[in-house]
Amino acid sequence: MTAAAGLRAKTFALIFLMVVFGPLGDLLLGKGMKRIPAMTSWAPRDVFHFFASAFTSGTVWLGIVSLAGFFIAYLVVLSWADYTYVQPASALSYGLIALLAYFALHETITPTRWAGVLLIVLGVSVVGHTSPQTTGQAAPQTTPQATEDRSW
Repeated sequence: MTAAAGLRAKTFALIFLMVVFGPLGDLLLGKGMKRIPAMTSWAPRDVFHFFASAFTSGTVWLGIVSLAGFFIAYLVVLSWADYTYVQPASALSYGLIALLAYFALHETITPTRWAGVLLIVLGVSVVGHTSPQTTGQAAPQTTPQATEDRSW
């Protein structure tokens, strides 16, 4: 495997993780928070009860863990791939968000929204056919050789 093919493969793998973990985390966090009674006031007792309910919810924690997975994949992929490649390519998650909203949340999605999602996915495919890295690796640092003082 060439270096370019290896870069592309590991970039695709991490963007795939971002595309899965981001929307899944958002979905789980949203579902978990909808099961918790809304905070009615800023009284300390109500605030404590709200946060205690949120942080004892398994669904909320699954959402947090999934979003942490997204964040870790995002950090790692940005360490070698261009931001102008990663950010548009990760927009593929909008397609997954629409599918999750339709199937898991039973939302109605209009044909206009589906057309917008399709347009985004087509744009992602254009970006995906470019190189993940356009900026070359930094040249290795050379240390100056010590020069002898030949003056007598």
